[in-house]
Amino acid sequence: MAHLTTPTLITIVGGAGFVGRYVVQELAKRGARLRVVVRDVHRAAHLKPLGGVGQVALVAGDVRHAALIDAACDGADAVVNLVGILAEGGGAGFDDVHVAGAKNVAAAAAKAGAGALVHVSAIGADAESESAYGRSKGEGEAAVRAAFPRATILRPSILFGPEDQFINRFAALARGLPFVFPVVAPKTRFQPAYVLDVARAIAMAATAPADFAGQTYELGGPKIWSMRELLAWIVDQTYAGKPLAEVPDAVASRLASLTGWLPGAPLTRDQWLMLQTDNVVAPGARGFEAFGIRPVPLEAIAPAYLVRYRKQGRFNPGTAAAPGAPDQQLL
Repeated sequence: MAHLTTPTLITIVGGAGFVGRYVVQELAKRGARLRVVVRDVHRAAHLKPLGGVGQVALVAGDVRHAALIDAACDGADAVVNLVGILAEGGGAGFDDVHVAGAKNVAAAAAKAGAGALVHVSAIGADAESESAYGRSKGEGEAAVRAAFPRATILRPSILFGPEDQFINRFAALARGLPFVFPVVAPKTRFQPAYVLDVARAIAMAATAPADFAGQTYELGGPKIWSMRELLAWIVDQTYAGKPLAEVPDAVASRLASLTGWLPGAPLTRDQWLMLQTDNVVAPGARGFEAFGIRPVPLEAIAPAYLVRYRKQGRFNPGTAAAPGAPDQQLL
């Protein structure tokens, strides 16, 4: 692998989200100046202390507005696009964000003459997918390739970390639901990846385009879990003590169709369609090994932040010291 040469300026689009704070931290460590594009500058102030004085600049922008993205990418040596949504709403649709928005970022990076573009997509991206999410992700990748052929595309599986919206969501349900824990799509498989491992791969791709440009990588953790196995582990870690009850597919599909359109619905119709396909690294796909990263298992990190869902938290008699190496925590 070639020696990493840190660009002078890197624009990170969508840096205020879950993945963004870790990407900012990793690139700041490498000495890059960072221009972080966020929709609300005031709500992203937590990013500035992740770098040195003046190293992290926050600018207002939205991937749906090409002129703002052009200005944010002007003069950048590398561009990272982290923007994505899991459900439509608030005036933002999958096509607006994943296709048109991704195209705007790639076109802006090309116009700026950036030496690298890292586009974060997702396992399951497929222009032929029945799911609008998966289809838009696939079409977004094609739009990125057309505008910036040497882009590096990263497709992570579901991500875990202290602020995640997957493991934490189910842990909250395990604690709050009465009597039983319903399991939808119990056989669907996932390959959870640690957010810091993914951030490190993003940072390497942004700072060493000669090694990763033009390639697509699928990033999954070291273990594949079925939905049932994953939920059973979460119930065990939170001491919820609730039995699992598998929901028949016909019932789950009907509920998603009838109630999925409601604000805050636990399962949308599109999410149900996504659950019909395993979320794991495809056989033969390039992954973490290309970056020299040995992925951290879920069991090494998640217990430390699942403690808060236990009755009495860390004072629960069954709570032992949580694992996890200090250098793998967000500083």
